[in-house]
Amino acid sequence: MKPWPNAPPWWQRTTVYQIYPRSFYDSNGDGIGDLPGIVDKLDYLRDLGVETLWLCPFYKSPQRDVGYDISDYYDVDPAYGTRDDARRLLDEAHRRGMRVILDMVLNHTSDQHPWFVQSRERRDNPRRDFYIWRKGRKPGGGAPPNNWRSLVGQRGWHYDPRTDEWYFASFLPFQPDLNYRNPAVVQAMLDMVRHWLAQGFDGLRLDVFHALFKDADFRDNPLSPRLLPSEDNPDGFLQSFAHTLHHPETLVFARKLRKVVDEFDNPPRFLVGEVFGSPELLRRYCEEGDGLHTVFLFKSLRTEFSVSAFRALIREFEHEFPPPLVPTYVFGNHDRPRRGERLDYHLGREKLLTTLQCTTRGLPFIYYGEEIGMANLDLDPRKAIDPLAHLYRFVPTRLSRYLRKRGILLNRDEARTPMQWTDGENAGFTAPQATPWLPLHPQYKQVNVQAALSDPDSLLHCYRRILHLRASEPALSSGSLTLHSERKLPKAVLGYRRADGDRWFDVLCNFSAEEQPINVPGERPSVLFSTCAEPGPVHGRHYLLRPYEAIVAQVLTDSRLSPSPSSSGILRRETTSPS
Repeated sequence: MKPWPNAPPWWQRTTVYQIYPRSFYDSNGDGIGDLPGIVDKLDYLRDLGVETLWLCPFYKSPQRDVGYDISDYYDVDPAYGTRDDARRLLDEAHRRGMRVILDMVLNHTSDQHPWFVQSRERRDNPRRDFYIWRKGRKPGGGAPPNNWRSLVGQRGWHYDPRTDEWYFASFLPFQPDLNYRNPAVVQAMLDMVRHWLAQGFDGLRLDVFHALFKDADFRDNPLSPRLLPSEDNPDGFLQSFAHTLHHPETLVFARKLRKVVDEFDNPPRFLVGEVFGSPELLRRYCEEGDGLHTVFLFKSLRTEFSVSAFRALIREFEHEFPPPLVPTYVFGNHDRPRRGERLDYHLGREKLLTTLQCTTRGLPFIYYGEEIGMANLDLDPRKAIDPLAHLYRFVPTRLSRYLRKRGILLNRDEARTPMQWTDGENAGFTAPQATPWLPLHPQYKQVNVQAALSDPDSLLHCYRRILHLRASEPALSSGSLTLHSERKLPKAVLGYRRADGDRWFDVLCNFSAEEQPINVPGERPSVLFSTCAEPGPVHGRHYLLRPYEAIVAQVLTDSRLSPSPSSSGILRRETTSPS
């Protein structure tokens, strides 16, 4: 990452690429992606222009939830490699100027973790209090301790006949929640975090961080009219999660965790939390400057593709996460439908959102394969590896597809298929004779890295050009952002200015299928980037935005004062005509 003078910390201006190791690249031909496979593709990632890699869990695990059920936090699962492979991956990424953050599951373990195996042996086991155990209600304890539901809708309490008590799991039954009211648990988890940071890893992505603490009195959660949760309201399944999510003590723990992370300050390390709720609520996790560095703002996952919707989103993120806070822009991940699903895999729309994601003030999180337009794959939930798919296998296919279009993925395997590298056998993901762990999308013959590299107008080249421009211009990664007045733009165009010192850039996005005439601001207009293979011509100061085109224009002026967005000369056709 370029060391600009007086630059903010690296994590405030980086771009993050999420790697699902099992699906990225298989180096040994067993059909499962692995850590050496990621090493083999580091040059591709460097050339793409991403600066930070987020690795989904590779720790030792029964793999019932594909790594999010950890049985040993200190070891690497043999499916992915060895500790030496993890060390080599980190060293090779650093050698290329990239950073690596780990996915850390603090909320729960696998039920095969030695702690839980011991915990369920007997009530007086020293590990018993590492998890949340309670006696049941009603005569004989035959009913759960209270009405708490899991985050996926089923009952959160699970009966254990050996000790005649119930344990709580925020997610699936084989993922019991740790008891963070036990100081020994807190110490054990902080020590584990220290271990990985001491290895040199650059930060952590924190899985379901808002669920760590629950109500100490085990009060029933209130009823709610909401059937399904959403990105900005986690309540659902007719229950408000008032006593199981966003507990005040979780914020206290965030500060403890930050102190541990700040012990490693050369270079500084980074914490990003997976939390669900309104941006106003999520700000509490980082607004004092001594908690998490930032959190995922998942509202972007289901924002309607329109000028008004994205203007409102940017305005809200800027209001709730003003500097020095940093918002995040996410359009897909391992739990959600791929970004192109809601865009009908329209190349122009995908390029426009790529530009917006990489030029707004915030951190872009790119999910592997997004850069080539990979699509969700229809899969039979009865044959799924994803345990969530089995839970919802009764949902009709038509309803499942309807929900997928609206950002709800009942079979997460559909968004986790192997990376499409070539048009050859198995898409170049694994050896030709191997069987990939998930089926390949049949479109891999047309949609793959090899084909995208040979097409100058591909989505991949669009990513490469905008990411390299972002990396070279501080204004685009860490400068201020000002939205242009709606009155100064055609209705179909969203515009904003990024500024850093005497460097100013305007980003203009045409959300329509029609051409939109605009004026490029400044005394010497210069269009540095277009989602089209080449920018169109500038006639004087006039520019014709093509359908779904987005551009980045440098604002060049001989004046010492920055032209304000309100007087930048970006006008509608009816007030000016091309020269």
